[in-house]
Amino acid sequence: MLNLVPYRKHNDLYNPFHELEEFERSLFAPDTLASFRTDIEDAGDKLVLSADLPGFRKEDIHVDIDSDRLTINAERHSNYEKKDNRGNYLRCERSYGSYSRTFSLDGIDADNISASYENGVLRLDLPKQQATKPDCRRLEIH
Repeated sequence: MLNLVPYRKHNDLYNPFHELEEFERSLFAPDTLASFRTDIEDAGDKLVLSADLPGFRKEDIHVDIDSDRLTINAERHSNYEKKDNRGNYLRCERSYGSYSRTFSLDGIDADNISASYENGVLRLDLPKQQATKPDCRRLEIH
């Protein structure tokens, strides 16, 4: 029978705890359902947040702003249960469920944030707050 497994770097030394480490990695890995990868770039007058969300429809991604927090939610639905009730899958690794990340908006002009989604990447332009200058000031006399 065909056995498909993901590529992992193999170590030539015997590790008696290999299976236990693999089990622990599957439970506590950072790339499990609750998370997705992001990059945040400082582009001068704004920050650019890029989030990898491949395989999602734009309608299944929601960006919510609540006072000083920005939350990205994405939900992927499983179709394999509908397609194949006879169990013809040899391996099913594509995950489904809800993904969520929350970011602080300290120093960000939340009213002017813009979002786009293309080729599996959500891009958020987060303009920095402009320092407010006082309208009047008093000079000290030396």
